[in-house]
Amino acid sequence: MDKRRLWEAVRPYVMILPAMAGIILFVIYPVLYLVKLSFYKYNLLNASRSKFIGLDNFTQIFTRGDFYSALINTVVYTVGVVLLTLILSLLIAVWLSRKSRFNAVVQAGIFTPHIISIVSIALVWMWMMEPSYGLLNFLLKSLGLPTSQWLQSSRTAMMSIIIVSVWQGIGYYTLIIVAALQSIPPSIYEAAALDNAGKFKMFYKITLPLISPQLFFILIIMTIGSFKVFDTVKIMTGGGPNNATTTLVYYIYEFRTTSIGYASATGVVLMAIIALLTFVYFRLLARKVHYQ
Repeated sequence: MDKRRLWEAVRPYVMILPAMAGIILFVIYPVLYLVKLSFYKYNLLNASRSKFIGLDNFTQIFTRGDFYSALINTVVYTVGVVLLTLILSLLIAVWLSRKSRFNAVVQAGIFTPHIISIVSIALVWMWMMEPSYGLLNFLLKSLGLPTSQWLQSSRTAMMSIIIVSVWQGIGYYTLIIVAALQSIPPSIYEAAALDNAGKFKMFYKITLPLISPQLFFILIIMTIGSFKVFDTVKIMTGGGPNNATTTLVYYIYEFRTTSIGYASATGVVLMAIIALLTFVYFRLLARKVHYQ
């Protein structure tokens, strides 16, 4: 009997042990090791020659102009991707919220870019944005509009990266919002219609509050993902031209061999920025989320 009670007491911990082992091994340990490396001048070829330098790496970060340039680029990218994706996803979701065969086909179509490799997507968009023979400039010429340098100019490179990121992710977030819209009981709209409520008022007073948990989730996920963007920048621009698209993660990547300690310290700063943004979101917006 005592063995049975003991098993009942420890069984929950045994069940979560594999998951906790994975979290400790692949999340907690790398984070702690990253923090440790940030205090060292680390020699990648000879670890024994690594030197503890305290907060020197962090001091160097906040005194270098290229870090602030990468931070500004990351903020611009994040704001552009989050706002455009959220607005467009909401508008498309409202359009596709009615259940029909046509809407189902459209939903499958817009979701397809999300499951395609970013490498393939980036290569296709690079061809489309080629200034001389790309499809986008061909269409602009056909319409009598001025062409663009797209990825070749520091003025338009970040905008081009944002367009690609929004195009890839919009389908996924649209389906989340569509599912949220379809879960709203029709009786709520019927009651509002009896009170002569207009469509805009129903959308603002009923629809938005009822799907606010999903919108809040999308906001958090997109912000974190945008701050960690790397693959799109690496493939399409390599941080150029003139470092116009160098984001924080790509900035860290550039120091992967020459200064592991400095790269680790920058990673710690990035982690702190993301944690701070998440805290601010929950502090300011969590109370405005309405759960049914």
